[in-house]
Amino acid sequence: MKPTIALFLYDPKCSVQSGNGIIRALQNHYNFKIFSKNKIEDNFFDDVDIVAVPGGFGDAASFDVGFKHNMSAVKKFVKQGGRYLGICMGAYWAGSHYLDILDSVDAVQYLKRPGSDTRRPHAKNMPITWQGQPINMFWYDGCTLTGDHRRFKTIATYSNGDSMAIIQNNIGLIGCHPESEQFWYDSYSWMRDRYHNGQHHALLLDFVQQLNIQCST
Repeated sequence: MKPTIALFLYDPKCSVQSGNGIIRALQNHYNFKIFSKNKIEDNFFDDVDIVAVPGGFGDAASFDVGFKHNMSAVKKFVKQGGRYLGICMGAYWAGSHYLDILDSVDAVQYLKRPGSDTRRPHAKNMPITWQGQPINMFWYDGCTLTGDHRRFKTIATYSNGDSMAIIQNNIGLIGCHPESEQFWYDSYSWMRDRYHNGQHHALLLDFVQQLNIQCST
């Protein structure tokens, strides 16, 4: 039986586009159930293996509204060993100002970091290194993960060496958008010929599989 992912959606703050990309990348290997800002039932996570929070345009105010009723349930799920997958905004929301589920690590804006190769938050095909391989990946004001590097495994880095994707125990965070789809690139004239043809979906699947292995060993 396929594992189950509980996908948080709160459109437009927590994007249906990003959520749909996650589903398309992982649906052959995972089942999905959706939750949003409304309070979930007490047993909602009983059959769930991973909570996934996708990208979007969220901030502190939208987090407070979106997670007002379910923050404690998500934190309890993670504390008890359930996996958490956060992409872009979902990675930010794992940080100290939001869910606060990380250990000696925080999610901060990459564009403000020393040596960052961008100072603007708009969409771009960001150069990164994913498990030793240089590629470009869709980015839209994504985070980097800073802190004690001994406490997490780095899967991908930005060009300045900052961590772009990490796994810390049962938590996996990604600053860019491996779930991105063709129409994301087509929306920007400077990226219309840059689509990854699904290769980044395979990277996301491998990342989630590593997350499962990491927290079961």
